[in-house]
Amino acid sequence: MTLTGIGVLIIGVAFLVLTIFIAHTLQNLAGILSGIEKTVEKLPDQLDDVFKETGTLINQSNDTIADVNDKLEQLSPLFYIVGDVGNVTRNVTSSFVDVTETMKHNTEDSKEVSDKNSLGGLYGSFALGYYLLQKRRQARSEGATSNEQNE
Repeated sequence: MTLTGIGVLIIGVAFLVLTIFIAHTLQNLAGILSGIEKTVEKLPDQLDDVFKETGTLINQSNDTIADVNDKLEQLSPLFYIVGDVGNVTRNVTSSFVDVTETMKHNTEDSKEVSDKNSLGGLYGSFALGYYLLQKRRQARSEGATSNEQNE
């Protein structure tokens, strides 16, 4: 045997080993592709089930949203009432603040007059009482005038 023959024999054996390795790899790949085929065959049925459940879930979600909207619609008047009560309370409170500020200012004015005249606490008390009486009469007359205008 010559060197050429030995080289060809070695190439042949290497080719045989390579062929056996490739055949074994292709056999494993065929098994994997067979498993994928079975999975893909089941996929349409599974997707149909998923889509049916998704449709049911969407329908139930729509029903829930409609129910929540209906309940919120029923509660809306309550929110409006609470808002109106808040506005009325704010108006009344601001009126009290105005009256208190006016009383404070007037009390300070009468104190200044009392201090200027050195008339003491008794005269200041009478002046304050007289002033409050005048303010009450003025408020009543303004209230009667506004009631006549409203009618």
